[in-house]
Amino acid sequence: MQWKRITAVAATVMLAAAACGSPSSNSGNNSGGQDLGGAQEKATDATAKGPAADVDGAKKGGTVTVLADVNPDTFDPTNIYYTDGNQIGKLMFRALTQYRLDGPDHKPVLVPDLAEDLGTKSADGLTWTFKLKKGIKYMDGSPVHAVDYAYAIKRSFAHDLYDAGPTYQLQFFKDHATYKGPYGPNGDAYKGVETPDDNTLVIHLDSKFDDLPFYAAFPMFTPIPQKHDTQKNYEQRPWTTGPYKVDSLVPATELKLSKNPMWDPATDPVRHQYPDAWDFKFQQDTIKAQRQVLASSGPDANALNYSNLDVSLLPEVTDKSQLVTGPAPCTITYTMDSRKIPLEVRRLIAKAYPYDSWRKVAGLTPADAIPASTILPPAVPGFQKFELPGLNGTGKGAEDPAVASEVKDGLAKLGKSNFELSWYFSIDDKISTQVSQLRSQVFEKAGFKVHAIGVPKAKLRTFVGNQDAPVNIGKTPAGWCSDWPSGTSWFPVLFKSDAIALGNSVGQLQDKALDAKIDAVTAKDPNQQLKEWSKIDKDILENYLPAIPLYYAATNSPVGKNIGHAINDPTQGLPEFTSIYLKQP
Repeated sequence: MQWKRITAVAATVMLAAAACGSPSSNSGNNSGGQDLGGAQEKATDATAKGPAADVDGAKKGGTVTVLADVNPDTFDPTNIYYTDGNQIGKLMFRALTQYRLDGPDHKPVLVPDLAEDLGTKSADGLTWTFKLKKGIKYMDGSPVHAVDYAYAIKRSFAHDLYDAGPTYQLQFFKDHATYKGPYGPNGDAYKGVETPDDNTLVIHLDSKFDDLPFYAAFPMFTPIPQKHDTQKNYEQRPWTTGPYKVDSLVPATELKLSKNPMWDPATDPVRHQYPDAWDFKFQQDTIKAQRQVLASSGPDANALNYSNLDVSLLPEVTDKSQLVTGPAPCTITYTMDSRKIPLEVRRLIAKAYPYDSWRKVAGLTPADAIPASTILPPAVPGFQKFELPGLNGTGKGAEDPAVASEVKDGLAKLGKSNFELSWYFSIDDKISTQVSQLRSQVFEKAGFKVHAIGVPKAKLRTFVGNQDAPVNIGKTPAGWCSDWPSGTSWFPVLFKSDAIALGNSVGQLQDKALDAKIDAVTAKDPNQQLKEWSKIDKDILENYLPAIPLYYAATNSPVGKNIGHAINDPTQGLPEFTSIYLKQP
């Protein structure tokens, strides 16, 4: 689903890595296993109603502390796209639809959230009508109106302000090429949304978008009252409809949430409100935070860390129930700007890459981070395994003197000796610094010149997220998690020419022939698409190589001993927050 941008995880050990062991049966936690081949199914339940089924043994009360070693770039619902922002956002923001996790393997099923249904499509596929639930209120008790949903959609077109958010509306919605949001010259006048009454939202499209109900699960589709829109300051006091509201936000430092008294569980088929409060502390030292959680001394028993456990801490795991494990629909890559690096040089970079040593320095293992040979991960329907020479996520690369010599000779033959590779890394993150040092050493050995630029950890996502940044390696999305279980949430949004302007481009490709191939598959019936996406996948890696596949991600996150019902959310590859409780509040 919001199998966001790890896109998501662009701090160097990107956020989600892997399943390692199963929790014990008495912990109240459940892993969902390592079924990477079948984690995602395009299942729906249009008749689902609230409240969500109670979690066995759940208790109310207490504060859950989240010790995060990364820094979500935004909590503005229009701008949220990273997986951690989506998971945190689910505590605050309800959308038109949402995912319910069913059964012991927590299979995601799309259900109505603030909508009464999953939308009704017109005969030509260009108009969708959503009936809206009545009686929904914001945290101050004021009513939610249909125009608030429409305004939220209009707001998402102000992509100059909300440049990190999802962009499918900029590709499919009516007048997407000309409407610039409610602050632009056309203001509130947008023909793409209508509200014929206070319980109906109508969305008009320029081209068919059969996956719209899945897209409608993003925080972007939460209602926003226009009179309270403070634009870039909105995240400081967003108008929430979920079980929690914002008490305070200190950007890059701390987010505090408390119960939203106006949230009505009878209307919500997904969420719970077990803890009294949540305290998110960002930019923590990874090793220190994870060690605190595992030790669970005092208040740390009520804490969790949602990054994957660093491999150096595995010997300290005495209770495997403290690890939330399971699949994630994500692939992490090493991106290369195709506008700045010629294809033949990109192929030499792939040959030189030190896969095995990088994995160790980044704190990953093959079990945690499954070596990748494709763009589409096994958890997404349409995946077919293939391996191109030298692209299987393993090997010494230019640490092998013979390979280093081969790459150096290859650069010389191309007239590209000492070709400069440049990237950003975090100066105040030990792992990021060590990974950068490793890459520098290996690439220099292979005949490249290296320019590694250190930036503060709190600003890293901003730097790497700039498609026109003055570097040629490592721009985000450096990894991608399915926005929903289909190749349509991968190839059109990542590899078409317009992905650069939309801020989502992997490798900054600009190729009209590839655009046409992707469009041709997108136009097919969803079942027919399944047979075609793997061909596009192979074509991109074989003939364009905008990125090097590194690994398929899964979850392996540490939680404190007092955390109950810490399960994996396979839609994001993170612990699922809305059903967590404290065993002893």
